[in-house]
Amino acid sequence: MRSTGLALAFLALMPVAVGASDYRYDTSYSVALGILPIARMTFQTEVVSDRYTISGQFHSSGLVDIVREVAAKSTVSGTMTDGRMIPQRYALDYKSGKRASIYEVLFSGGDVVETRVKPERPKPKSWVAVKPADLKAVLDPIGALLIPGDAEVCGQTLPVYDGESRMDLVLSPSRKASFSAGNAKGQAIVCSVRYVPKSGYRAGRKDIEYLKSVTGMEIWFAKTATLKLYAPVYAKIPTRYGTVHVTAEQFDG
Repeated sequence: MRSTGLALAFLALMPVAVGASDYRYDTSYSVALGILPIARMTFQTEVVSDRYTISGQFHSSGLVDIVREVAAKSTVSGTMTDGRMIPQRYALDYKSGKRASIYEVLFSGGDVVETRVKPERPKPKSWVAVKPADLKAVLDPIGALLIPGDAEVCGQTLPVYDGESRMDLVLSPSRKASFSAGNAKGQAIVCSVRYVPKSGYRAGRKDIEYLKSVTGMEIWFAKTATLKLYAPVYAKIPTRYGTVHVTAEQFDG
């Protein structure tokens, strides 16, 4: 799993109305390893009638860039139906040092119908291959955590596919907590998260095995004021190198 995979999954929206039926969303996140800032994420979202497009940028910063610069651009587009985001196309342009990869996933009716990866790379013998059944009724990494306002936020499993790895994020209720993000303050619903790799990874990989067994992973959700969706305002991700904190700096709460 790429180092930004989970971080890119923990997204939120900060809606700003720009018309009677059109909206634009602009938000930014800080990413820290412990107290050390390591990256920044920004997102721009447009909603026109029943169609949405979300574009995001991730860029490492500080001491991380001295070791290896990491950057990513991602885009997802689809339709909104009954408060749910149904993806049609997801793309990720990922760079780590001199290595670059492009992933494109096409959806139809919630199922993946095509995956394109450039460049194609040989898989090790220990690779757990993605099966056709793994690509039924799945979500993209960006829209997966934008939960309809009438849903039970922490009582569900989120099936995520990013063009390479297929994973489940199993949410369970934990508590409520106060949050502050820019001008927004309020109560967040805190979900404990269990990471379950399904396919698209190398069996026995140390970071995968760690995430499978780790405890203390959390996502905090709050409801947006404009579209009444639950979106993350904070995520805590324990890793082998320390705890990663993803914090919304602005939120439409």
